[in-house]
Amino acid sequence: MICVSLGRARHQKMIAEHRYLVEQGAQLVELRLDYITRAVNLKRLVNDRPGPVVLTVRRKEDGGRWEKSEQERLMLLRSAIAIGVEYIDIEADVAAQIPRYGSTKRIISYHDFSGTPDDLEELHAAMAGEDADIVKIATMANTFADNVRMIQLVEKSKIPTIGICMGELGMMTRILSNRVGSPFTYATFSTDKKLAPGQLNWKEMNSVYHYESIDKDTALFGVIADPVAHSHSPLIHNAAFIDAGLNARYLPFRVPKDDLQTFMNTCHSVGIEGISITIPHKEAALDYCTQAEASATGIGAINTMVFQGEERLGYNTDYRAAMDCIEETFGIQRGVENSMQGKVALILGAGGVSRAVAWGLRQRKCEVYISSRTQERSQILAAEIGCHTVEWDQRHTVKAHLLVNGTPLGMHPNVDTSPYNMTAMNQYMIVFDTVYNPENTLLIKNAKRKGARIITGVDMFVRQAAYQYRLFTGKDAPTDLMRQKIKQATNPVQEN
Repeated sequence: MICVSLGRARHQKMIAEHRYLVEQGAQLVELRLDYITRAVNLKRLVNDRPGPVVLTVRRKEDGGRWEKSEQERLMLLRSAIAIGVEYIDIEADVAAQIPRYGSTKRIISYHDFSGTPDDLEELHAAMAGEDADIVKIATMANTFADNVRMIQLVEKSKIPTIGICMGELGMMTRILSNRVGSPFTYATFSTDKKLAPGQLNWKEMNSVYHYESIDKDTALFGVIADPVAHSHSPLIHNAAFIDAGLNARYLPFRVPKDDLQTFMNTCHSVGIEGISITIPHKEAALDYCTQAEASATGIGAINTMVFQGEERLGYNTDYRAAMDCIEETFGIQRGVENSMQGKVALILGAGGVSRAVAWGLRQRKCEVYISSRTQERSQILAAEIGCHTVEWDQRHTVKAHLLVNGTPLGMHPNVDTSPYNMTAMNQYMIVFDTVYNPENTLLIKNAKRKGARIITGVDMFVRQAAYQYRLFTGKDAPTDLMRQKIKQATNPVQEN
């Protein structure tokens, strides 16, 4: 079950949104009384409530907004119990001052916005001893291992427990609450109304992750990145899983660069079976593979890892997808040896995607030039792959048949930038932008104006995801559905 948190300054707004949520199917709503700016009229809020509620009056030190006296706060909590609300949230340190009464269930809570304590088990035991119906522990995740400890705590608990790691690092604990036996998890009413760090929108929890049907048998996959919240991979992979009737979910895992080893050492313990890998981990993740396909080894980077027992199998579906897009646009049949011989390509950027594309083109005997804003990175990549380099301010001098943008220039929200001048384009070029949000970047728009053939980031994104889906499931991906989902997400308003 999802508990949707509401924090509004006015009674009227909170009541209206509560009714709306219940009409939309919300089973439980948290009313954050500390957000109300005037004197709280408790009876007005709950006497004619349309559905069950959790009443919370959070102090500032616990992440709330309560500014009046502690005595008034405790009196408000006692009054809520007397009225007979379904749940009351009581901080562990004041639980003894608010006795049980009637049928109201007691959520004994603890919040730590700095980290996750080492003594989670002892903390949990002490809270359970405060006449708790539910124990709620919400701490800040500073490492992936914090998530693992929290999940294992909830799984082992004999009393109903809600264990949440806050922040972007801890999103998985919110999504997997049902899987590990929590009575409910918390979500926000809307994306712009988050009441706690890392809180997800309740519609997203339902429409993207299908929270209620996640169980102990659900196969887990995901994407590791830093940052990760912007990724659309969960959207398209979960849509594909649901379409195929598979009991599987794909989650976002924020993994900072210095936390990669911890992730690799612990992710299998919480049931993760495969991952997509993106910035900044594509090259470093290769070192954690027990086996890797030849192209991944040649490129020096992976974007996919599949766990089979103790084996970690590495793949690079960026390379496969990019080559499919390029050869198809050039009209070259797949599998033709030296298919790009005689062609010249200019690749902008020296990151993971550029590395994959450059390696694939060199394997096909294409002459490749690398240009990035950091010349040293260009030189390192060129030396490893066997390419030429060109200074960033000289990039327009290369007479290329194929232009590839492997930089983030033009990505949302910086949609008015382009890594290449339109005046240097011509109708004989193929312009390939690996940016997929938006699909019609300024680079792509300019290429169309010049009559060039184009390959969009959506083309590549869907193809690489389809390859990953097959590696994860052994089944062919519903590419039309994937393409539809990513287009809806990146082009919500039809462009002129």
